[in-house]
Amino acid sequence: MLSKLKGLGMGALAALMSMAAWAEESKYNLPTPQSEVAQQIFDLHILIMWVCVGIFIVVFSAMFYSIWKHRKSVGHKAAHFHENTTVEVIWTIIPFIILTAMAIPSTKVILNMRDAANPDMTIKVTGYQWKWEYDYRTEGIKFLSTLSTPRDQIDGSAKKGENYLLEVDNAMVVPVGKKIRLLLTANDVIHAWWVPAFGIKQDAIPGYIKDAWFVAKTPGTYRGQCAELCGKDHGFMPIVVEVKSADDYAKWVADQKAKSAAVTMDPNKTYSAGELKAQGEKVYAANCAACHQANGAGLPPAFPAITGSKIATGDKAAHIAIVMDGKPGTAMAAFGKQLNDVDLAAVVTYERNGLGNKTGDLVQPADIKALRK
Repeated sequence: MLSKLKGLGMGALAALMSMAAWAEESKYNLPTPQSEVAQQIFDLHILIMWVCVGIFIVVFSAMFYSIWKHRKSVGHKAAHFHENTTVEVIWTIIPFIILTAMAIPSTKVILNMRDAANPDMTIKVTGYQWKWEYDYRTEGIKFLSTLSTPRDQIDGSAKKGENYLLEVDNAMVVPVGKKIRLLLTANDVIHAWWVPAFGIKQDAIPGYIKDAWFVAKTPGTYRGQCAELCGKDHGFMPIVVEVKSADDYAKWVADQKAKSAAVTMDPNKTYSAGELKAQGEKVYAANCAACHQANGAGLPPAFPAITGSKIATGDKAAHIAIVMDGKPGTAMAAFGKQLNDVDLAAVVTYERNGLGNKTGDLVQPADIKALRK
């Protein structure tokens, strides 16, 4: 019998230790802070939570004590009274003191969140439906970051991956321990750049520049999402930040510059049909396939097919216009500011001469350049 009790005791202890470990790991459902601001937010969250717990204990203890001590069954009779100035003053002053005490650390955290002065580097972040553009002004690096979760996982025909809807083709990369200032704006609708591990959630508003900052404490990969209802595919706009050591970051910058130099195409050149289609297929896969599918079949009625469509087989000027300017009131985004002249010319040419379409006409970068004037 004693051995059974010991066994039960050890089992209970193990269960409690397991629960404690889970509580520590979950951090009250907040991710482990990876920046100074995130740590302050987390500490403030814990402080306010314990304040609420204390208020709960005091109020409900007084309430339950009163109910039990003055219950009718022991002979107490209900008192009949109305105003009590002393009580009213007390229950006004005490909450005021509590709220003021809570506001002081909260204000300090908010002021620190807004202090983006003296950064080590600045990155301009632009939100598009539904991708992010990162512009490293000092390094001369600029790229788009788009959801990379395979379509078959989204459709449910394949098993969901570990980072389902939280993976991108090009992640933002920053060095560890450096103050990163973000300049945020948007091209179409309001977006919001949100990475919980860094304590950042900042709206990106068309026509405005908002700023935020963070200093990543530990190398690694951190994920977030657009936290604004920016349209039908709002849930398909993830954020991935890779934090690297100073040496690895320098190597990444060098690789990006080399890659950019290798793939840059001359906007003043006249390209052959084969060259335009080859480049257009890459641009289509990165920017259009998520909605219109890789084979051009689309997902009607939200996303019409490219194959056999009136746009892709009709007037060339109208096709170029809708790719550059989008279509108001629909999910068709404007790519005029996202893509350069060569990529725009290439993707329109590919859509008109690939995916089952055979119009035979080409679009050259010069055609796009002329329309921008």
